[in-house]
Amino acid sequence: MKKHIHAYFIGRVQGVGFRYTVRDIATDLGIAGWVRNLSDGRVEMEAEAEEDILREFLAKIDRYFSGYIRDTNIEWSDSVGQYHNFRILF
Repeated sequence: MKKHIHAYFIGRVQGVGFRYTVRDIATDLGIAGWVRNLSDGRVEMEAEAEEDILREFLAKIDRYFSGYIRDTNIEWSDSVGQYHNFRILF
């Protein structure tokens, strides 16, 4: 079953290639959604895919940026199918 996540990454997550790496991982896994920097230093992301793929996605992000992410807030819900690719919002 497809799921939707809305996540906030907190820590030193801007200026370290976070959004570009997240986009590349998402594209490789076939995940749709977006990622963007927020003015308060956090990174916000929405993504949709099968639940197991999203869990793999989050684990890969954590592995790549374990030294930079201090906290992650994630809300899970059912997918509404609103995204068709993964992009960086500016």
